[in-house]
Amino acid sequence: MTARDLDRYFRTFLEIDAFASCDSSLNGLQAENDGEIGKVAFAVDACLETFERAVACGANFLFVHHGLFWGKPIAFTGVHRRRVEFLLGHGLALYAAHLPLDQHPQLGNNAALAEMLGIAEPKPFGEYHGKMIGWMGALAEPLTIEQAAKRIEFLGRPAPTVLPFGTRENKTCAVVSGGAAYEALQAIEAGVDLYVSGEANHGMYHHALEGKLNMIAGGHYSTEVWGVRRVMAKLAADTGIETEFIDAPTGL
Repeated sequence: MTARDLDRYFRTFLEIDAFASCDSSLNGLQAENDGEIGKVAFAVDACLETFERAVACGANFLFVHHGLFWGKPIAFTGVHRRRVEFLLGHGLALYAAHLPLDQHPQLGNNAALAEMLGIAEPKPFGEYHGKMIGWMGALAEPLTIEQAAKRIEFLGRPAPTVLPFGTRENKTCAVVSGGAAYEALQAIEAGVDLYVSGEANHGMYHHALEGKLNMIAGGHYSTEVWGVRRVMAKLAADTGIETEFIDAPTGL
C-alpha cells in the first residue's frame, strides 16, 4: 500500500471531509512519500520526537491525532521548518485525524472512554460547531469519582485534575476528550453527575462547583491515546501491515 492507498483506506471509516467546515485541523494526508508503506507508526502528536521515533522503529508512515496544520498557512521557519525537513528528508508520510477520530462511534477517543467508564447505550453529547463529538448516558454501575478516574488511566498515569463537587456516587456521565473544559457547561445543563475531559480550565472551576458537577480532567494526551490505538489495531487486522504505537506523553 502507498500513502495514497492508506488515505483511501482511512476514509472508508473516518469522516475526514465531513468535518472540514468545523475542524481547524487539516485532516487527512499532510505529508506524502514515495513507494510502498512498510510499517505504520501511531502517535497522539506530530512533533520531532514522534517523527524520530517512527523512523527509528522502521516506519515510513505516521498516523497522528494532532497534525501540523491548524486552520491557517504557516511559514517553514524555526521548529516548523525542522519538522517538515525531517519528514521529507526521511521519507516519512504524515496523516492526521482530529475531530473525525474524536467522534467515531466505535474507534474514537470518546467511544473508548465511554466504554471504559461503562456508559450504557451512549447518546451523542458535546456540540461543537454543529457536530456532536462526545457521548453521554447512564453508567452500568455507579462509580465514585476516584473509581472513574482509575478506569481511564493510561499506563497507570493518574488524572491531572479531579474536581469532586457533586454526588458521592455517579450514575450518569458525559465525555469529550482533549481540550473540552467548557463543554462542562453542557454537562451541567444536561444534568449528568460526572463530566470527563482531558483538560481543566480555571474559568470552569466555579461553574463546576456551583453546578455540583463532578469533573475529571484526565489529561489531554491520556484521553486521546485510545482512538489512535484502536485505528492501529483495525489497520493491522484488516491489512496485516506492521504497526507500532509511540508513547510520547506530555503530562498535560
